Amino acid sequence: MAKEKKPDKQQAADNFAEMFRSFGQAIGEIFNDPELKEKAKDFADSASDSARALANRFEDENVRDKFRDAGKAAEEFGKNIAEYFKKDKE
Repeated sequence: MAKEKKPDKQQAADNFAEMFRSFGQAIGEIFNDPELKEKAKDFADSASDSARALANRFEDENVRDKFRDAGKAAEEFGKNIAEYFKKDKE
């Protein structure tokens, strides 16, 4: 049974790392700045390492709640940015 949970933890860590990679890449593309892209890549690599180190904590309900909150905050941020550019276009 413990073997079944390990892939889930690894998948959660990988998803977390990929989220940071995608975010960093998107920010670099938005500003079209090679230096920013490189810094975002370094940040994503660091976040990826941290995610793997924290994979065991993903089972903790408190940690899951905080990630849910972080997801909601990221979603709200995306909506606010979209609204900002929508208003800017008008």
